[in-house]
Amino acid sequence: MKLYDTLSGQKRDFVPAGDPVKMYVCGITPYAPAHIGHALSYVIFDVLRRYLEFKGYRVKHVQNFTDVDDKVIQRAAQEGTTTNELTQRFIDDFFSNMDALNVLRAHVYPKATQEVPRMVQVISGLIQKGYAYVAGGDVYFRVRSDEDYGKLSHRSLEGMMAGARVEPGAQKEDPLDFALWKAAKPGEPSWDSPWGPGRPGWHIECTSMAITYLGEQLDIHGGGQDLVFPHHENEIAQSESYT
Repeated sequence: MKLYDTLSGQKRDFVPAGDPVKMYVCGITPYAPAHIGHALSYVIFDVLRRYLEFKGYRVKHVQNFTDVDDKVIQRAAQEGTTTNELTQRFIDDFFSNMDALNVLRAHVYPKATQEVPRMVQVISGLIQKGYAYVAGGDVYFRVRSDEDYGKLSHRSLEGMMAGARVEPGAQKEDPLDFALWKAAKPGEPSWDSPWGPGRPGWHIECTSMAITYLGEQLDIHGGGQDLVFPHHENEIAQSESYT
């Protein structure tokens, strides 16, 4: 069997590193009802998992919920509810839709809010290795410290700077650096950390959960094509830097 590999830009023979096949698929941010794009993505990975199992492979399938995020916080505030109530409502809605589509349940559904201590550990490791830095109560990843940053989405740093949709932060060393930890704002959910109260950035969540539940190397990392940049690009950069 051949699978298209985003990193090489080619179809490659699928040869798992071991047993079981480790498959991490980026899950939803539960701030609104699931939509047809979610259905497309999860039906595709359901078919892939079923085929692997049909061929005799054991598969460990992990899919996360990003249940803390700017959109979650904004939607909860608009509705006058808690982020926990909001996300649980849309997680239940998601499962209802996936069940109706006959999509198999993943083996593990970690929630970002339940994995923060591990994320703090990963961020601390990146700081110690010089790949990240503290700025105020925030922590940023040094994009230029990763020599092959851009390899997944096949973009150059110069091209990204020219595109300049990346908002420069007042405390950043470089406009391309991205947040690993965001200092707490009034009324937002927050957790304790060595850098003060705050919450994890979007990209570090998946790195931490993938390593926790599947280990340092994956066989298949899936998600929508719209996630290749910046989410998966940042994820592979920080994951490889950390390990």
